[in-house]
Parts: sequence; C-alpha cells; structure tokens
Amino acid sequence: MSLDLSDVKRIANLAKLELSESETVSTLGKLNGIFSLVEQLKAVDTTGITPLSHPIAALMPELGLRLREDIVSEPNRRDDYQVVAPATQDGLYLVPKVLE
Repeated sequence: MSLDLSDVKRIANLAKLELSESETVSTLGKLNGIFSLVEQLKAVDTTGITPLSHPIAALMPELGLRLREDIVSEPNRRDDYQVVAPATQDGLYLVPKVLE
C-alpha cells in the first residue's frame, strides 16, 4: 500500500493541518516509508513463535515486567468497617436512592 499526494492532502485536511507543498511531499515520503516497513513486517513468518508480553525481556530479562505474586496480604476487615456504616446487608453498604 502506498499513498499519493492527494491522499496526504486529504488526510491533512481531515486533520485540520495546513501543509505547504514541500511539507506534503516530505510527509508523503515518510508515510510511504512507514507503510513499506509494515509490509516488510507482515511478510515475516511468525508461525510457532510465542508472542512476548514485553519484547525487551527476551534480550534483557532484568528489564522485563516486574510483577509481584498475586497473594492476599491484608486481613479481611469488612465487618470492622461496616460496624460504623448506617446500613448494611449481606456485606454490602446500603445507600439512599438518589435517582428516581
């Protein structure tokens, strides 16, 4: 896929951008370069390759996502907090209806 000058002018118009003729030509070259890169990436066979959650982790594991273990670290004190609530039912706070 590649664009021509009329495409760039139309996109600039939709984006409310005022581009000079030289900027339009320059933008056309940059956009077509991006599309060319995308076409090259689409041509790569990735069958059987597991997607990475963080690509840099494959090269530098110390920079991967640092997630803590998903464990409960605080005690359940819901009953303590609901003692001071005006109204509760089945562990939920009851509030007055605000919309009719």
